[in-house]
Amino acid sequence: MNEIIGVALPASVLSFWQANSWLAEDLAFATWETIYMVLISTLGSYLVGLPMGIILVATEPGHILENKKVNQILGSIVNVTRSIPFIIFLILLIPFTRWVVGTYIGTIASIVPLTLAAIPFVARL
Repeated sequence: MNEIIGVALPASVLSFWQANSWLAEDLAFATWETIYMVLISTLGSYLVGLPMGIILVATEPGHILENKKVNQILGSIVNVTRSIPFIIFLILLIPFTRWVVGTYIGTIASIVPLTLAAIPFVARL
């Protein structure tokens, strides 16, 4: 058996990766794309979701910017958006994503629905 990072691997695993080096390259690229999508969508959702959450808290009855109407409207939008399953939300956002990005498939295009779907969850943190 050979060792990689102190872990013993059977010869069959090593021979698989050696015979399919293209697969390792594709896996590394796909991993980078996933990290990129998650980081950008997280940043976007926090940039919009945190101020939205602050507005939700500040406009509650008894708080500094008490405004029942704003709180109810924004709270309803957040609650409805949180209740939509992501796959349905993704399909509903295809025209918007195409308008914003120019396409509805790919790494860049997936950032739009990921960000918009995460915003209400960040707002309710």
